[in-house]
Amino acid sequence: MDLRRPILLLLTLSFLVSSLHASEGDADPIYKSCLDECEESGCAGKICFQHCKFSSDGKPIDGPWYLQEPLYQKWKQWDCRADCRYHCMIAREEQREKHGDKPIKYHGKWPFQRVYGIQEPVAVAFSALSLAVQFHGWLSFFILLNYRLPLRPDKSTYYEYTGLWHVYAVLAMNFWFWSAIFHSRDVELTEKLDYSSAVALVGYSLILAILRAFNLRDEASRVMVAAPLIAFVTTHILYLNFYELDYSLNMKVCMAMGLAQLLIWGVWAGVTCHPSRWKVWLFVVGGILAVLLRLYDFPPFKGFVDSNALWHAISIPLTCICWSFVEDDAELSTSNLLKKTN
Repeated sequence: MDLRRPILLLLTLSFLVSSLHASEGDADPIYKSCLDECEESGCAGKICFQHCKFSSDGKPIDGPWYLQEPLYQKWKQWDCRADCRYHCMIAREEQREKHGDKPIKYHGKWPFQRVYGIQEPVAVAFSALSLAVQFHGWLSFFILLNYRLPLRPDKSTYYEYTGLWHVYAVLAMNFWFWSAIFHSRDVELTEKLDYSSAVALVGYSLILAILRAFNLRDEASRVMVAAPLIAFVTTHILYLNFYELDYSLNMKVCMAMGLAQLLIWGVWAGVTCHPSRWKVWLFVVGGILAVLLRLYDFPPFKGFVDSNALWHAISIPLTCICWSFVEDDAELSTSNLLKKTN
């Protein structure tokens, strides 16, 4: 009897944990019926797909492979099953909307309207725009340091955080690139690349916040701060890619590191006499708002705009504020160092 209780408890918990991976839409009988019929007939209602006509051994029944699946969709891996899921989901949501029901998730995702094969067009557009703004900010910073501000005799910059911000720019642009790809088509590979690039960016941003806020300039201090955080981020990325792609864990890790850097920047802005500290305050307030949007998950408005898309939108002005502060910081630091040398 003593052994039965823990066994029953373990079975109950395992059932609850496994049920967390399912969505309400997956169990909808009308959706399941549509999906089964589509995978057998190749049609979801009145919409049929040529690339669904395969025999039991996986070979196309009618014509060569290039007639079975459109080339412009093949690279996005919109196969028969994916198309059936999408059109059955859209058809079911239209029925639910007529009855006044709210949208529900299918296979862990909200029902988005595809545009030219793009899964989340608004999020993709904001990601691409964030990438462009990030590149513009980094290019402006590069021109300022190398062509507008004085250089040392060895042609290096006076600003002691130049290399750190260049690395930040590369990681940020890498993240927004893979974010656009991931929201264009959510498959396992693009999901891993999006999660990995996000963790790398947030982790490095935390390192950069510590180094700048505490004004750490010597290499030994920088290594002591960066080494454990780099080891942690690397371990987490390896865990996501080679052990388990855990969305919940990844979200907690990113949120913890993100809030930590916002706290560091906020405290620094409160105690420093930097003339551009008000930009840091704007960045911190905007960052907190972005975090709240990430936590508040709501269905996409008209099938296009959800909390994640709004988070991408807020990131655009935050990027402008960030690079504006970095340029001011470089000018101030260069001016102070030149005064000391003269």
